[in-house]
Amino acid sequence: MNITFRQLRLFLALAETGSVTAAARMVHVTQPTASMQLKEMTDAVGAPLYEVIARKVHLTQLGNDLANTARQISSQWETFEQQVNGLKGLTRGKLKVAVVSTAEYFVPRILGTFCAKYPQIDITLEVLNRDGVVKRLESNLDDLYIMSQPPLNLDIDDEVFMPNPLLLVASKQHILAQRKRFDLTSLKNEKFIFREKGSGTRMATDAYFKKLKFKPDVRLELGSNEAIKQAVIGGLGLAVLSKYSLGDQVENNDVAILKCSGFPIASRWHIVSPKGKKLSPIAMIFKEHLSAQAAEQT
Repeated sequence: MNITFRQLRLFLALAETGSVTAAARMVHVTQPTASMQLKEMTDAVGAPLYEVIARKVHLTQLGNDLANTARQISSQWETFEQQVNGLKGLTRGKLKVAVVSTAEYFVPRILGTFCAKYPQIDITLEVLNRDGVVKRLESNLDDLYIMSQPPLNLDIDDEVFMPNPLLLVASKQHILAQRKRFDLTSLKNEKFIFREKGSGTRMATDAYFKKLKFKPDVRLELGSNEAIKQAVIGGLGLAVLSKYSLGDQVENNDVAILKCSGFPIASRWHIVSPKGKKLSPIAMIFKEHLSAQAAEQT
């Protein structure tokens, strides 16, 4: 087979975008040129690599295998480029990070200080729910992944870098906001607003309540921390949220942190990568920066 590195990058762009037009735009070629090169690749392999259904590209199993191969080659090449730049005294290249939605409250600030220190590094940040981040981890799409509940079914390298306390919160007008201290029995008649099932915060909260044999009365399940905070402020119920998601709502007295025994729930932030993945020099520098910045915040 005669497939060029440029064609592999085009196919990788096709796998990531699901569109020939978008893939062409990503690698800076025209759509007809991209279509011709993809056909040449299919002819070289001798079997279909993708099919188009309802204007959406779907990779075949062989296409997925080729995309994984292209991703590994591209990653190794970028690592080599970074090593060469390092020998020249330069720090430049690419860094791809995927984080769960709660981490969006602190990771961009850390990336900001990182970019200020290394302005020639191009960074791609994906913010998704936990399931979305786990899917990217399974496909090895990024350099590093940040989450509070790493998957137990995947073979991964996992490093804890910062605590993630989960707080019980209510509207500042709630009667419990005036109590100095109380226990879980005071919550038996309260309504709760939870994150969707599968989120890291929800998993930790469910495990904690199950351990204590407490069954919360769930009024709402919402897919974002912002929606939950607004529901709490509106008096719809109590919620369990990461300290990092509260921001100025606590400073502005929009929500109250309740003094319930057993809270905050202990949780931690993890930085994760596939087991055995050889991190690029830039990814290793970022891990060190992340840990240093986290130490300053705690």
